[in-house]
Amino acid sequence: MSEASLIVDKTTPLVAIPVRGRQQSNIIKLKGSIISKGYTEIIHILDQDEEFHINSFEIENGTDIEVREFITAFIAREQLEDSISIFR
Repeated sequence: MSEASLIVDKTTPLVAIPVRGRQQSNIIKLKGSIISKGYTEIIHILDQDEEFHINSFEIENGTDIEVREFITAFIAREQLEDSISIFR
């Protein structure tokens, strides 16, 4: 197993307040999709500080490229580039 992490900025404001709510909803949808696609069974959440929290999860060896491509495509499609960073 290898571990992947997402850093989610909890305070980055977008253009309007309703977009912020949609942004949070899309982040939850991403995490649910990661689980429902079978990439992991659980996502661990750690508050880094007031602005950020870290979501980490274990994936099967050999699936890291597939998982990264899925997450990257989701981030681009849902316009979350300013809110999520991927670290390994």
